[in-house]
Amino acid sequence: MLILGIESSCDETAAAVVQDGNRVLSNVIASQVKVHGKYGGVVPEIASRKHTEAIIPVILQSLEDAGVGLGDIEGIAVTRGPGLIGSLLVGLSTAKAIAFARGLPMVGVNHLEGHIAAALLLEAPPASPFVALVVSGGHTNIYLFRDFQDCTCLGQTRDDAAGEAFDKAAKLLEIGYPGGVVIDRMAKQGNPGVIAFPRAMRDSLDFSFSGVKTSLLNMVKKQGRLFTEAELPDVVAGFQEAIVDVLVQKTLKAVENAAITRVVVCGGVAANSRLRERFYQDGKEKGVEVFIPPPVLCTDNAAMIAVVGEHLLTRGKRDGLDLNAVSRWPLELRS
Repeated sequence: MLILGIESSCDETAAAVVQDGNRVLSNVIASQVKVHGKYGGVVPEIASRKHTEAIIPVILQSLEDAGVGLGDIEGIAVTRGPGLIGSLLVGLSTAKAIAFARGLPMVGVNHLEGHIAAALLLEAPPASPFVALVVSGGHTNIYLFRDFQDCTCLGQTRDDAAGEAFDKAAKLLEIGYPGGVVIDRMAKQGNPGVIAFPRAMRDSLDFSFSGVKTSLLNMVKKQGRLFTEAELPDVVAGFQEAIVDVLVQKTLKAVENAAITRVVVCGGVAANSRLRERFYQDGKEKGVEVFIPPPVLCTDNAAMIAVVGEHLLTRGKRDGLDLNAVSRWPLELRS
């Protein structure tokens, strides 16, 4: 099938055309980073307004890049949730309008399942089952993935997501936005061993990143000032290493518990260069195959949504025009 994917769960307006669930013909993403940068985070109301402005031009560009027209599209896949309701509704309403006007089948896709599906676009995709770490600004979850709509959550964050911790740390340190990108770049110049940060919940597959964030805040309060330009690289390197350590160790522990030798790492934080390096390094030492999509498919995109849509539509799944967006949608629950 030739699927048009639409993604608008947070602050990226995206559309893609994917053929047969594995060939990306186009993948267009309109970023709002510059708009939200001065606030140090995504402002939901602004995000939804920007989606409204960008959604049609992005879809038209994706069709043009793919060299197809709406008459060639055989199905529509759109992110239903989880995410910001206002943002989701823009993409979902647009998908409904196109589906109604063209008489096309439409299916709502779970954003988290989309991130996992991005690994299926690799030249050598993983075979199922596999363990998947979905790590982003809003989610940090470990799943046992058997098939689409058949997975089990093995561990999840109890407070902040990893990406949220990066963003809040960058805002506290006043070093820029998006925090994960800035910290990743700055940490390359620092020594992660200079400053020790805590690693929480060592004996569980669940995560907690509030402690490492609070530890950083206490350091700033204790010295009564922000870190100097010379001190910052070591600080962010240590902060990043603490988060990376926990993500890698818990995920590989889940792989060991499941007696599986394949792991997928996906979501926006999977674009972090240190996380990718550690997973490949530690995975090799433990005899585990590590699959990580390229950075453009780690961050929010519509190609991954189209992949899920392809699989659901070919299995007969259809959603009606009464489908609503949901801010929370655990991957194990369907409706």
